[in-house]
Amino acid sequence: MTEKHLSTLSFTDLDLPTPLLHGANDAGFEFCTPIQAEALPVALAGQDVAGQAKTGTGKTAAFLLALFAYLLRHPPAVERGVRQPLGLILSPTRELAIQIHKDAQILGRHTSYKLALIYGGTGYETQRRTLEAGADVLIGTPGRLIDYFKQKLFDFSALQVLVLDEADRMFDLGFIRDIRYLFRRMPAPDKRLNMLFSATLSLRVNELAYEHMNNPQVIKIESEHLTVDQVTEKVYFPSNEEKIPLLLKVLKLVGAVRTLVFVNTKHGAETVEAWLRGNDYVTGVLSGNVPQRQRERLLQDFKSGAVSVLVATDVAARGLHIPDVSHVVNFDLPQDAEDYVHRVGRTARAGASGDAISFACETYAFSLEDIEQYIGHKIPTDTIDHDALETPKPPVRPTRKSRHAPTKKRAEQGSRPRRSKTSGEPHVKTAHKEAASSAPKESKHSLSPKKGSPKADEASKRTSDETVAGRTAKAKPTATKKPINRRRGGKETPAVG
Repeated sequence: MTEKHLSTLSFTDLDLPTPLLHGANDAGFEFCTPIQAEALPVALAGQDVAGQAKTGTGKTAAFLLALFAYLLRHPPAVERGVRQPLGLILSPTRELAIQIHKDAQILGRHTSYKLALIYGGTGYETQRRTLEAGADVLIGTPGRLIDYFKQKLFDFSALQVLVLDEADRMFDLGFIRDIRYLFRRMPAPDKRLNMLFSATLSLRVNELAYEHMNNPQVIKIESEHLTVDQVTEKVYFPSNEEKIPLLLKVLKLVGAVRTLVFVNTKHGAETVEAWLRGNDYVTGVLSGNVPQRQRERLLQDFKSGAVSVLVATDVAARGLHIPDVSHVVNFDLPQDAEDYVHRVGRTARAGASGDAISFACETYAFSLEDIEQYIGHKIPTDTIDHDALETPKPPVRPTRKSRHAPTKKRAEQGSRPRRSKTSGEPHVKTAHKEAASSAPKESKHSLSPKKGSPKADEASKRTSDETVAGRTAKAKPTATKKPINRRRGGKETPAVG
C-alpha cells in the first residue's frame, strides 16, 4: 500500500484484542485504510455496518478483524454444539471465498477458531467431513452452504456474526433468494453483529440491509470518480477486424508482464486465447466452465508470472485479489456499466497505479455512453496508427483431451458386448455377430464332397426332395376349430358366425 492510500489511524490505536494485533502485524498492517479507519471503530463497538468502498481498499481485513474481536469478547454458550458455527461470511464467487479464507488464516492465526471453506465445484466429501468435525467460522458461497444446511450438517442457532461481502454482486448473480433463505434461519438481527460491504450501495442493497440488519450505520468512502483515481483510462475505436492486431500492438507496447484481458463471452475468450498463443504469448482462459482445480492453478500461475496474459470473462471481475496487475484491457466493452468499474478495479489495488485500456468496437461501442455516464467522466480517447499494426500469426488452439476418447486400458481390452437391460446376458444381435465372426470359414481343404461326384449328386437330390416335401406340407390346409362361447351356466356352445 502507498502512504497516500493509508490513513493516520494505526491498528494499535484501535481497541483490538492482543491476538488480533499480532495477526495484523503478521499481515504487515501498520496504518488503516480509509474504509478500515471508518468501519472498524463502529463494528468493534458492536454496531452493524453497511460499508461502501472500491475494490482493493481493505474491506476484507476490516470485517475479519471485527468478526474475530466480537467472538473473542462474546464467548459462546456452554451448551453450544460443535456443528453450530459462530460466524458466517458469504461470498458471491469461489475465488473471493478462497481469498477471504487465506486472509482469515493470517489475521486469526493467534486465535483458536476453526475455519471452514465451503464452495461448489470441488471437494464435496472433503468439505462435508470438515463440517461434520465442526467449525467456528464458515466462509463460502450460498449454493453449497444451503446444500449442506439442508442435510443438517450444521445450524445457525448459535450464530453471532454475519458478513455479506460484495452484496451488489449477489444480486447480479441471482443469489438473493438463497441469501434470504439463509437469513430467515438465523437468530434475529438484534441478536447478532451484521456487516455488509459492497462496491456500490444501490437501492436494492440498502433494502436488504435494512430488512435483515439491526439499524446499520452506513459508511461510504467516496472519491471524485467511481473508478480508482490511480487508474489511467484510455479508449480506442477499432473495427472488429482490427481488434486482434491492436491487442497485440498494445501488449507489445506495455510489456504484458501481468495483464488481464476481459471479453464478454466464453467463445470470445477462447478465440482471443488462440490468437495470443499463436503469437507467442503464454496465456490462459478464466471463464465460468473451467474446473475449480484448473482455475486455482491458472490463477497461481498468473500471480507467479508463469502466465503473462489472462483472458477472462466477468466471472473474474469480482473477488480476485491479484497484486501487481499492471494493465486491464477491455477487449469487449461490458454491456453493464457497473462491470466496467469492477474490471478496472482489478488494477491499481491497495493504492498502486495501473492502466485500463478499452476497445469500443463496432459491436459494443454503444455501451460507452452508459459507462461514461455511470462513472461520471469522459474516458480519454486515443487514435490508432493503422500503419503500425502488424499482421498477426495464425491462431493456435490448445490441445484438450476429448471427453469421449477411449482410455488406454479400455483400448487394450477392446469393446465390450452390450448387455440386455433385463437379463444381463449379451445382447442378441451382438451375440449373433460375435458368433458369426468367430465361426470358422470354409477352407479349400473342406471335407464336404466335391461338386460333380456321385456322393455330391446324391446329396443334392436328397436336399431337393426335402425341399419339395416341405413346400407340400406348407401348402396343405389345416383344420381350424371354431371359437367357443362360454356361458355363466357352464355350458359351451359353438360361436355363431
